[in-house]
Amino acid sequence: MHITHIVHRALQLAPDEPVTAYGDRFRTAREQADRVARLAGALRERGAGGGEPVGMLALGSDRYLEFFLAVAWADGVFHPVNPAWSTQEMIYALAESRTRILFVDDAFLDRLGEIRDACPELREVVHVGDGPAPDGMPGFEELISRTEPVEDARRGGDAPAGIVYTSGTSGRAKGVVVAHGRLVHSAMTMPARVPCHGLPGGHMLITSNFSSISMLVTWLVQGMWGGLTVVPRTTDVDGLLDAIERHRVTHAPFAPGTLQQIVDHPGIAARDLSSMLSIAYGAAPITEALLGRVMEAFPNAAFHQWYGMNEFGLATLLPPEDHVAGRKLRSAGRPAIGAEVRIVDDAGADLPQGAVGEIIVRTGALMLGYLNKPEETARTLRDGWIHTGDGGYLDEDGYLHIVDRIKDVINVDGWNVYSTEVEQAVASHPAVAAVAVIGIPDDKPGEKVHAVVVLKHGRTASEDELRRHCEPLIAWKTPTSYEFVDALPLSTTGKVLKRELRKPYWAGMDRQVH
Repeated sequence: MHITHIVHRALQLAPDEPVTAYGDRFRTAREQADRVARLAGALRERGAGGGEPVGMLALGSDRYLEFFLAVAWADGVFHPVNPAWSTQEMIYALAESRTRILFVDDAFLDRLGEIRDACPELREVVHVGDGPAPDGMPGFEELISRTEPVEDARRGGDAPAGIVYTSGTSGRAKGVVVAHGRLVHSAMTMPARVPCHGLPGGHMLITSNFSSISMLVTWLVQGMWGGLTVVPRTTDVDGLLDAIERHRVTHAPFAPGTLQQIVDHPGIAARDLSSMLSIAYGAAPITEALLGRVMEAFPNAAFHQWYGMNEFGLATLLPPEDHVAGRKLRSAGRPAIGAEVRIVDDAGADLPQGAVGEIIVRTGALMLGYLNKPEETARTLRDGWIHTGDGGYLDEDGYLHIVDRIKDVINVDGWNVYSTEVEQAVASHPAVAAVAVIGIPDDKPGEKVHAVVVLKHGRTASEDELRRHCEPLIAWKTPTSYEFVDALPLSTTGKVLKRELRKPYWAGMDRQVH
């Protein structure tokens, strides 16, 4: 199956019903189909068929959804660029993927000169904003209005659909190549186990970064059922609550940190959130105290947690009935339909129930591989199993418990931060002799990035100085706290003993990861 199937289905079943809402702007299924077919025609005129990557550097909007569909319709490969990245990270991904066409909205026009200078293969930039396009740059609406519609390429199965970048353990981003059929598999898995998540006529709120697989899958779930996808104009708490009330949103995914911000909002009691029927959260478990507050704020909503990655989609689910019973809330749930989960030792042998080892996963949504990184692909995808780098165990009831990280990955409000990438940024400061980056507990769901720094003899550097040095390089992944020591603890083979560095921060806790 192909992702553009949702356009054809909506056009056949409810052509004059709205399928997207963005502020005051609504698009019906008929309008969306025509716009997608015309934009696809413009992309084909520019050589974007035959698997050509087409990039989007923008904040979330209804046009972003049309971009995904039009690229697939034209037989291209969509490349959503993470808006939270530094400019240098954006340049790396655009250059490695050899993206030649890039859509940019007003929020990122000031970065365009530097990007163009560093990416000579980038031959055309399209403006996505609501206002007039800058001189010499075609506009999104202009391309649609002046181009004839084309037939859908209807690529599906294992044909590449997109390149979605995620940070890499080598300190460089990795482009996860995802296929049409595997994205659709992920979208079908969620409602198969949790029927309330996605219903005909439902209103789904998209809240997350549009460069993530989880956003794509959430949107496809509602698209397959039919109904309305709501994109808020602003994603602060007031913007989210306004969208829920105005559009009578029925379903939404939230990071646990966002849920905490919502229930901490001083005006939450005055809001009408009764339309919400289903809330999904992922990447971090939820405390019973927070869950109780969230359930009170959303009295009609069923809650479910998911565990997944760009590389394999959805692996496990903690369904609504476990949340109602308060059962296994610190777990990641049981394997989802179509997913297999194993716990293995260093040699790849299965470990007994309750023993901690590496979590490996096999689903129908496995990535095709990492773009231009065959060695990284071979290390992660072995014999049809993704080696996650997460440490965990399966209990007597088949629930997965994540207790540690084998790879140095830090969970910041549901987003993976690889410590090696941060270490390279900190170490590039001229006063730094050595650095180790770890995740430490946060007062909200997830972790904080903490740097343990050894300075060169006779040199000085403050926390503020290191922070200012790192922000242009790694943006939001910059450490929020620093610790200065004379030396890092080392093993007999010279490796930094990060577990020793973490001990004081995680003492008394039953797990070394949030």
